[in-house]
Amino acid sequence: MKYRRLGKTELNVSVVGIGTWQFGGEWGMDFAQGEVDAILDKGAELGINLIDTAECYGDHLSEAFIGNYIGRRRRGDWIIATKFGHHFHERFKRTDVFSGEDVVRQLDASLKALQTDYVDLYQFHSGPDAAFDSDELWTALDKQVQAGKIRHLGTSIGSNDNLHQTAASSKVGSQAIQVVYNRLDRKPEERVFPSCLEQDLGVLARVPLASGFLSGKYKPGTEFGETDVRHRQDAGQVRQRLEEVRRIAEEEVPEGVGMAAWALAWCLRHPAVTSVIPGCKNPEQVQGNADAVKLVTEPHPQDVPVDGR
Repeated sequence: MKYRRLGKTELNVSVVGIGTWQFGGEWGMDFAQGEVDAILDKGAELGINLIDTAECYGDHLSEAFIGNYIGRRRRGDWIIATKFGHHFHERFKRTDVFSGEDVVRQLDASLKALQTDYVDLYQFHSGPDAAFDSDELWTALDKQVQAGKIRHLGTSIGSNDNLHQTAASSKVGSQAIQVVYNRLDRKPEERVFPSCLEQDLGVLARVPLASGFLSGKYKPGTEFGETDVRHRQDAGQVRQRLEEVRRIAEEEVPEGVGMAAWALAWCLRHPAVTSVIPGCKNPEQVQGNADAVKLVTEPHPQDVPVDGR
C-alpha cells in the first residue's frame, strides 16, 4: 500500500480507501455483519486505513456495521470519515438537515453508531450553497472540534464543479474536498482541483469506478434491477456510458491489466488526488481495488513513507 498526506489535515491515508454507501442497501445487496467484517479485514490485511461512510447510508446503518467492526479492533488503526446533512427515510429518499443544532445531533448519532468518541474527518454532505454559507453551522462544528469529537472538517461537494464551496474551504475550516472524479467524469480538473492545490486541501475521489461502469464487469446492454441505484439513471446515458467504457477498455487499458485497477490508478495520477474511495461488495473486490497501487509508479506531491502512516 502507498500513503499520502490528506492536505492540511496531516492525516496519512492509504491511496485506496473503502467506500461504504453499499452497506446501506441501495446498491442491490443487503449486507450482514460477517460480510462487512470480511471486507474490512481484507482492507486491513492490504494496508488500507481509510473508511468513508455517511449518516444517510441506511439511517446510520453503514456506520453501525463499521462501528460493530471497529469496536472489536483497534480504533487507532483506522481513519474514519463520515458526513452530515441528510435524514434518511427509506431507500433513495432523504431530506436536508443542516442547522447547527441538528448537525450536532447527527454527529452524536454517528459517534454512537460508529462506537467511537471521535471521527477523523466530518464532511458537509452535498448540501446547497445557502446551507454551506451558514456561520451558525460552522460555529457549531468548530465547537465540536474543540470538544474533541471531530479531528478535522471536510466538504463533500454535490456538484463536481462546485467552486464556491471549494474556494471557501479555508475560510470555514474545511481541510478536505470529496468529489466525483473518474475517467468518465473529469470536470473537477477544470476548477475544483486547481483550488484544492492552491489551498493544500486533501482530495478524496468518490465514484472513481463511475458507479461500477469502469469495473470491467458491465457490457453494452446491461440492465440494473429496481433495488440498484443505477436503475434510476437515464437509460440513454447508461447505454452511452457502457459504449464509452467499451472503447476505453479497447484503446486505453493495457493488455493484461484489470480495468478497475487501471481506472483507480488513472485517478491517483492527478497531483490533487490524495485517495480514491471505491465501494466493494466482497473481499475479492477489495483486493482488485488495492491492485491499483501496483500501477501507481510516478512520485506524487502528497506521498509519505510507508512507515510514516
